[in-house]
Order: sequence, then C-alpha cells, then structure tokens
Amino acid sequence: MQKILIIEDEVKILDILYDYFTKEGYEVIRACDGIKGIEAFESNSVDLVILDVMMPKLDGWSVCKRIRKKSAVPIIMLTARNDEEDMLMGFDLKADEYVTKPFSPAVLIARVKMLLKRTEGTVLSESNVLERDGLRINLDSHNVYIDNSEIKLSPKEYDLLVYFIKNSGIALSRDSILNAVWGFDYFGNTRVVDTHVKKLRKAMEHKAYMIQTVFGIGYKFEVE
Repeated sequence: MQKILIIEDEVKILDILYDYFTKEGYEVIRACDGIKGIEAFESNSVDLVILDVMMPKLDGWSVCKRIRKKSAVPIIMLTARNDEEDMLMGFDLKADEYVTKPFSPAVLIARVKMLLKRTEGTVLSESNVLERDGLRINLDSHNVYIDNSEIKLSPKEYDLLVYFIKNSGIALSRDSILNAVWGFDYFGNTRVVDTHVKKLRKAMEHKAYMIQTVFGIGYKFEVE
C-alpha cells in the first residue's frame, strides 16, 4: 500500500483529503502544521507528500526545502494564491506539482496517481540504461550521472530528461512536452515546461547544451 503524507492546517480540507485518499486505497498520514509535518516525514517512509504553502509554525516553502535536503520524494504544493511568483518559488524548491485552491479532490487524486506512476518508472524505456555523450541514466534506480558523477534531479526533472533523450533530435513543442511529462489532465500552462528546463539545464552543468531551444516551437535534445 502506498503511503501519502498530507500537511495541511485547514482541518476540513485535511479530513476531506483523508477520506478521499483512504477510499482509493492509500495509507494516509496527516499533519496540521509544518513542524508536525517534518516530524511525520522523518518518522515514516512515504511515497508522496501533499503540502500546503501557508501554515503556522513553519510554512510550506520551509518544509519543502527541508524535505528536499533529504529526499526526492514527489511533492505537490497546495496554495490559495494563484500567483506566478509562488509557482516559480515552488518549482525552484523542486516541488513536482502546484495546485491552487479551491480544487477538486478527484482531480488531485488523478494527479497523485500519475505522479506516482511516473516515479515508479512505468512510462520509461524498456532499456535499463540510457547513455548519451557522458550522460547516463539508470532506469531501474533512477540515478543520473554526468561523466560518472551523480547529479540530483527532482522526479519531474528526471521524467523530463528521459523524455528528451527518448526523443533525441526531434523538435518538441511545449504542449507535447506538457502532455507527455505532466499528463493530458494537467491544468497549468506551458510556462511550467520552461521553468523545469531551466532547472534541468542548471543541474546538468556543462552538459546543459544538450537541451537546445528551438525558437517558436520548444526544445530539442542533441549531442555534439
């Protein structure tokens, strides 16, 4: 049974999500503030975190930052503000999804299922290892190496990189990337693609050139 940690200070939302996710067969751990959320995360092995931004004692940004120092577990941020600055902050801290309130619990569950499915590797290549010019990805362990040195990627950055490599030499539109990596039911805009490409390039350091911008279209993965 997959285990989900929900950190949310609004008791009504916390209880509703608990009921929905337990009915879907997930084990749910609840925390009503950031401090308790960190304690719950450190004392349990969880498969995914749903994290509210505005909370007492310790806000969601701080919780996300602490979790990311220890784990690449998928994180979905919840916020009452539909603010691009908040969204960019979440992605900068390597959150995987960003959901604004009010939201449909059924849609949130669908996003959780797709995110967990991708992190389990069920949409990846049949080959166990992908290699391109010093870049190596182990599809079983999800480890990524550049010139034999491991780099750390969020689950979404990892999926994005795998999708690029599997479509090497093809000019990919932002819409096609969004559909392939985030899913057809994603209700955001294509700016999320640009944000994650920027973060992925930064993580790839001197290999960032492999992800090329195709003006007026999107991106293309190429090696020298």
